[in-house]
Amino acid sequence: MRIPTPLPALSLTAVAALLLTGCFAAGGGESGSSSERLRVVMMQPPRSGLSPLSDDAFKLSRWSTAETLVTLDANGDPQPALATSWRASGDAAWTFTLRKGVTFHDGTPLTAADVVRSLTRAAQAAPKPRILDGVELTVTAQGDKVRVATAAPDPLLPQRLSSPQLSVLAAKAYRGKTVNPVGAGTGAFVLKKVNGTSSATLDRNGAYWGGRPEAPGIDVRFVPDGTARAAALRSGEADIVESVPVSQAAMLDEDQITEVPMPRTNTLYLNTERGAFADPALRSAARGAIDAEALVKGVYEGRADVAEGLLGPAIPWAEQRAGRTEPAAPGKPDGKAITIGTFTDRAELPEVAAALQQQLQQAGFTVKLEVREYAAIEADALAGKFDAFILSRATVLDSGDPAAYLYSDFASDGSFNLSQLADPGVDKALRKATNAPSGPERRAAILAAERAVLNSGAALPMLHERVIQGDSPRVVGSAKDPRERLLVTPDTYVK
Repeated sequence: MRIPTPLPALSLTAVAALLLTGCFAAGGGESGSSSERLRVVMMQPPRSGLSPLSDDAFKLSRWSTAETLVTLDANGDPQPALATSWRASGDAAWTFTLRKGVTFHDGTPLTAADVVRSLTRAAQAAPKPRILDGVELTVTAQGDKVRVATAAPDPLLPQRLSSPQLSVLAAKAYRGKTVNPVGAGTGAFVLKKVNGTSSATLDRNGAYWGGRPEAPGIDVRFVPDGTARAAALRSGEADIVESVPVSQAAMLDEDQITEVPMPRTNTLYLNTERGAFADPALRSAARGAIDAEALVKGVYEGRADVAEGLLGPAIPWAEQRAGRTEPAAPGKPDGKAITIGTFTDRAELPEVAAALQQQLQQAGFTVKLEVREYAAIEADALAGKFDAFILSRATVLDSGDPAAYLYSDFASDGSFNLSQLADPGVDKALRKATNAPSGPERRAAILAAERAVLNSGAALPMLHERVIQGDSPRVVGSAKDPRERLLVTPDTYVK
């Protein structure tokens, strides 16, 4: 991904005008409605025609047009949605009872056969939705219930089924090879039209099972340029703006922005297999050299949180963590040469790398940086060719559970083990967390695994990122969701 060249200050208004003039023409709402249609500006345009089997599914979820069997609460525990209850049926199956009285946007009723069709299509997709990586699903109808079986016991199956990529759509969505969500959801807003990668239109679903939505509709525009998105909010051209850049936040009124902690941690992964950081004493020296508060203030302009661990404030129960053990006595770097890698695709990371270079050099290391596009550096990072690697990493994947992230990044057989860590104690803690039943027992096991990783010194969490959402002061009830699954809800409207 190329980072756009900053535009001169005098051209910002022109950019906004070019991208947004005429974006939000009236239309589609119910006549006589006293409320206004919501004008929403989003960052990423659709990449797969809004197919729910792709990352575009999160747009459908944020517009409240496509729904899943369950949703997640703040702790990541499953809550009723299109299913009202569920229970384990043996070691490797769960049975879900469907909500009565739900109709799709085309007027057809929700049935168990519809759920079977949607989930089976996802399970057989190539590639599969990432929430189903390594998971084999068999779905069968049982009256008004659905039985979902897996090849191996899966304590997180209800949480998996909350992923927007497993939305349940009407039969009309599955005609042909692609999945077309237009007019096929069950949510509060009906997707009426998609104009390629430029815009989308949604109208109120007057027959929504959850009650009449407040807003008559949503008019969406996709504007990748962050400066133009912020300008749309300043000028009154938009009501809700997704992902305001840190550099633009200071130009908006404080009542126009909300900083939402994200389950995303900026971490320095240390190569524990070879090079300087194979020595625990030098890992300890690096830990002592890093001034995370300076990174937050200098690079993120104060709009991030200094890390206490790998899991941050977007995961409320992470505060229950026990303190880690004291690190090994720090060694003396004595000019030891290290190479730190990172990538350009996230604009802040090269700046973080430059600041870390200074901090570690002051501590006595000799530091070289390698900064490339992510696609050009990932293979070398995974092969352990760097002494350290800076990564902005999502700590909660689609299931709402951090165990998968911890295992992939720090287990000896993890698929994303940048630290090349092979620690039997860490492996044992990670296996326990992965196999624990959901709820308090699993959360305690995850925090114990996090502690084991931190005690190894393989990863030095620096900061937790925030997403900045822009809202007009006239907007009521927009969602501020750390997982970025919700944005416009049935209770959102312009006063």
